[in-house]
Amino acid sequence: MKILRALAASLLFAILLLATYYVHIRFFTVNVVFYAAIADGVIAALLTGLVMSGSRSFNGFEKLLLVVIWILSGYAFAISVPTVLDRSLSFYILEKLQQRGGGIQQSRFADVFTKEYLKEHRLVDVRLTEQLQSGTIEIHDGCVKLTEKGQRLAAASRYFRQNFLPKQRLLMGQYSSDLTDPFRNSADISDYKCQ
Repeated sequence: MKILRALAASLLFAILLLATYYVHIRFFTVNVVFYAAIADGVIAALLTGLVMSGSRSFNGFEKLLLVVIWILSGYAFAISVPTVLDRSLSFYILEKLQQRGGGIQQSRFADVFTKEYLKEHRLVDVRLTEQLQSGTIEIHDGCVKLTEKGQRLAAASRYFRQNFLPKQRLLMGQYSSDLTDPFRNSADISDYKCQ
């Protein structure tokens, strides 16, 4: 019987999560999709916890566990649905193929990314906004600079990339380690560095 009540409460959480997310994106401002969706998950978990607080079906520890499960579920939702759709190059490719009648010449994909994707998704604006909101960059007089937090995250990311991403990853029919060090063959262009 407890399992059915827990499932019913979890269903209520799912409904509240979707409702909270919808109201948030429809009627309020959103700075960063990922952070907003996480906040929606926490709100829905707490609301469901409040509704359940008077229930005698669960002891305090079980209620706490359910709230933790719902918060983790909200986090999974935030990453797996709105954030993936907002950021995913893979979904963009599928949508672009559909927009172009179902097919695009493979040799023209570089043009699609540089001439369409960056502009259509305002990619630079979105990513700079996310980093500003995260506190990893600051912009002064047109110069984008890493903060201390940004330096630490960049170093951690680079370390993980070089040591814990696949050394033999399939890229267009060949296995390669190119993405463990994408800067290894990077051109030395210095005309856009800040003075």
